[in-house]
Amino acid sequence: ARHEEGRRRSRSADPAVVTPPFRIELLGQQDRKSFDCGAEALNEYFRTRVSQDVRRRVSFCYVAIEEATNRVAGYYTLAACGIALGDLPEAITKRLPRYPTVPAIRIGRLAIDRDFQGRKLGGVLVFDAIDRTCKSGIAAFAVVVDAKDDRAVAFYEHHGFQRLDEMKRTLFLPFGEALKRRVKSRP
Repeated sequence: ARHEEGRRRSRSADPAVVTPPFRIELLGQQDRKSFDCGAEALNEYFRTRVSQDVRRRVSFCYVAIEEATNRVAGYYTLAACGIALGDLPEAITKRLPRYPTVPAIRIGRLAIDRDFQGRKLGGVLVFDAIDRTCKSGIAAFAVVVDAKDDRAVAFYEHHGFQRLDEMKRTLFLPFGEALKRRVKSRP
């Protein structure tokens, strides 16, 4: 899938040159050594451990590649999970079957290289994850994230996610709501 970042300019590039589009693909043999999102735990995971999780089928990893340079601009991981029915707001649970948990998809990690931050690529990756899940044919009620800090919580809330519990940084977005937001955001 190809996503254009609104042809935004790179901070380090000549202002007269526009940034080419990105492609988003499954993690393969891309160069991950120079990736730096500013959070060492996310860098370390991406550089050294993500391949093990993919091999073990614990999660899949998708990468955003800048077309012009073939650089990894960002990544996210997807895995199956469940949400305990009791953790969801009552307004939502009254419309759901009375199972102990409802199926969901977790965006386990999401990071954007420093050189590409501030260009809305994070939102593109969130909605790419939603699109991939919807096209996969796997039933899931919501997408779930565990935000690493308050800044990440604000990012996900900006994209329509709701907190599962005010004391935690776990947020969710029902797929029905995500699809409505996705349709509204398209040109």
